[in-house]
Amino acid sequence: MSSNEIADIDFIAEVAAENKLAKHAIQVHKFGGSSLATPKCIKRALEIIRENCQLNDIVVVSANGKTTDRLFALYSLVERTIAEDTIQKSDELTQAIDELAKEQAQLITELLNANNTKQLLLRLHKDIEQLTTWLTADIVQHHNDVLALGEVWSARLLSALLNEQVCPSNSIDSRDFLVIDNEQSCVVDTALSAAQLRQRRQFGKLAVITGYISKDSRGKSCTLGRNGSDYSATIIASLVAAGNVTLWTDVDGIYSADPRVVPSARKLHRLPNGVAKELGRLGNPVLHAKTLLPLINPLSEHHTHLHVASSFDAQVIGTEIGKFGQIAKQELSVTYLNDLLLAQSVSFIGEAATRAKAEFSPICIDDQKGFMVITQGQQKALSDWLASHDVEITFKPVAIIATVGHRVAERGDIRARFKRSLKAAKPLNLVGSDNNHSVIAILPEPCSIELLNTVHHEMTKDARHIGLVVAGMGNIGERFLELLPAQLNKVYALENLHLVGLLSSKKALINNDGIDVNQATSLFAQEAQSYDHEQLISWLTQNPYDELIVVDITPSEDFSLLYEQMFALGVHVIGANKWAASSSTAHYNNLVNTADSHNSLWLGNTTVGAGLPINYAIDDLRQSGDSISELSGIFSGTLSWLFETYDGSSKFSELLLNALAQGITEPDPREDLSGRDVQRKLLILARKAGFELALDDIDCQNLVPEALQALSTSEFLARANELDEYFATALSEANRKGACIRYVARFQHNPETGISAKVSLEVLPQSDAFANLTPCDNIFQISSHWYQDNPLIIRGPGAGRDVTAGGLHSDLVKICQQLAHKQSQVKIKGIN
Repeated sequence: MSSNEIADIDFIAEVAAENKLAKHAIQVHKFGGSSLATPKCIKRALEIIRENCQLNDIVVVSANGKTTDRLFALYSLVERTIAEDTIQKSDELTQAIDELAKEQAQLITELLNANNTKQLLLRLHKDIEQLTTWLTADIVQHHNDVLALGEVWSARLLSALLNEQVCPSNSIDSRDFLVIDNEQSCVVDTALSAAQLRQRRQFGKLAVITGYISKDSRGKSCTLGRNGSDYSATIIASLVAAGNVTLWTDVDGIYSADPRVVPSARKLHRLPNGVAKELGRLGNPVLHAKTLLPLINPLSEHHTHLHVASSFDAQVIGTEIGKFGQIAKQELSVTYLNDLLLAQSVSFIGEAATRAKAEFSPICIDDQKGFMVITQGQQKALSDWLASHDVEITFKPVAIIATVGHRVAERGDIRARFKRSLKAAKPLNLVGSDNNHSVIAILPEPCSIELLNTVHHEMTKDARHIGLVVAGMGNIGERFLELLPAQLNKVYALENLHLVGLLSSKKALINNDGIDVNQATSLFAQEAQSYDHEQLISWLTQNPYDELIVVDITPSEDFSLLYEQMFALGVHVIGANKWAASSSTAHYNNLVNTADSHNSLWLGNTTVGAGLPINYAIDDLRQSGDSISELSGIFSGTLSWLFETYDGSSKFSELLLNALAQGITEPDPREDLSGRDVQRKLLILARKAGFELALDDIDCQNLVPEALQALSTSEFLARANELDEYFATALSEANRKGACIRYVARFQHNPETGISAKVSLEVLPQSDAFANLTPCDNIFQISSHWYQDNPLIIRGPGAGRDVTAGGLHSDLVKICQQLAHKQSQVKIKGIN
């Protein structure tokens, strides 16, 4: 066995062991001409292959850069030379061939080692000689052979480079296996093509295959049309039953309109197959009209997904095309085509229209009014076809603009809105496509950029695309993010939600195109950058989303001070942070008023009781017309644990240090024993119940003796035994009464005497609802006009990362449900 063969086997083992992205199903990666235009581009493609491919995958390539355009130009130049018969044109042809050869030679010499450079330059020299012969001898016969050279050179170069730097590879000319009937219909001989491809692929070598070209049953070279390499990739994927096809292009996805001319175009992250196919048919600049055909087989159980991604920024999430649920079906996009013809004839009415449709696959057809829209290139063929039937036809130059989305032709509201947006353009007709995925307007004039932008705005302005920013990457923040992928997949209300921001106190990861929720924590660790609050507010001001939600899981008072600016921007806030909701009365009222005036939603169910629905219960009672007279309970999971566990068998200080070691208390247990946290929670609930009061209005018993309050944490812990006598005495006195001690929060409103509120250590009978809890549980008791004799009680775990993260997700679903029904203000002249 040779050393090269041993190296190949070693590489295969290495790929199998180390390539984390390898999958069992074959993957097809297609690189467009712009992705292979320069040495720098080709090196990027090489890294993408290194990161994303395994040896049984397939790479399909277009010609490098503008090579195919140059080959077309050579062909046109020869035609003019023949027509004009001038020496000058002949010299011009020689110069053009030399320039093309020089470009290809430069790519080879810049990228390959000396040995491979020599071999590929020799092969290039032979190709240029053959090209010259074809162009000067039998140009008509070898038209497609000329055009095929670009892909052949591209595949040969990339394969050689892979062999040098990445893995064993072989280049395959698709004409050696891909057989179609003709260039017009491009029907693939699937069985023969698949069998011949199996023969050409080599075990242990990554196949690099030419796109765009094929052969017919007579062995003659054929092309699949301009931009046909995408079509080649999906054909090849269908031949090998690939699990995924990725089209690596110069754009990072498919947009709701051509982003080059519609600045407000939004990336469509996921598209159903049928919608994507319709977009390609109607002129989307990224999708070839036939690209999706090989992937859509309703009779097959195998489904191949298509991705569109940017080779210039491979880490940015692109567009995925395949079979999806309702989330992807809400997207709308707008596309257009100019330079079309409206053909009118009696042969397009009734049953005769079926034959015409089958023959010419028009852009659209109306078999009631007897017209169809075709490309200008179809005019002669259509005229000849009708002449054979002795039928007259008229042609009129037109353009089309279409709104495209899942079954939009069946939606009266979409059709009506589309028609209104076109009022100034005075369309000739409005036609629904056969598949109902588009509504097409036929225009008497070319579609202008202004009209395209106007229609796009009107059709997409009500789409609720919601950006999500998570502030706080600690224990609960991480758990919230862990739960997010499953929530997005199963909760309908979150269908338009995109994670776009992750914040810690010092670093931020912001991505307007979305952060992969499955890798959020690791991406934050790798890519987060330092930021300040000014930069954050600037981004919030300029964010591209229809709605933005900030989930605040920080304990930071400084971050809570940003709420007013967020509300002024229309940003919605979900807060586990207690600072804002328990701030001074003036500040709190200002926050509520600012949020209301800017239609910002502010939810904070987890500020009290973690995931327990205490805030929801209070809201529901108030909104239903009830009036609350008393709120009480045990609001601290830590103090619940301490006093449910403390029975005198061990000293209180020993129990406290044990709780600290288990993570039950704060790092400084005085935060819990001070009662300040319970005091803030009682204030939040009282305000939620509709009462205006401040923190100072709530009496708070601090369980830490004054002598221990000003010490450092370590000094306090060293002297924790000074707590023992007080609690031992309190417990002993309670035991003598057959009672227990609990730290209780109480708020009461009496119409005659006013408000009283306090948090303190109480002696309670063993029969009291607050006396027998599971350690760490919270309990809330509500007395109201409806619940006077038998108070409403809510009890359960009041702390913990799972329940708190779950409570935050509950708020997230609720806020998204409210936003789904949010309507823009209706402006009617004379009323608004």
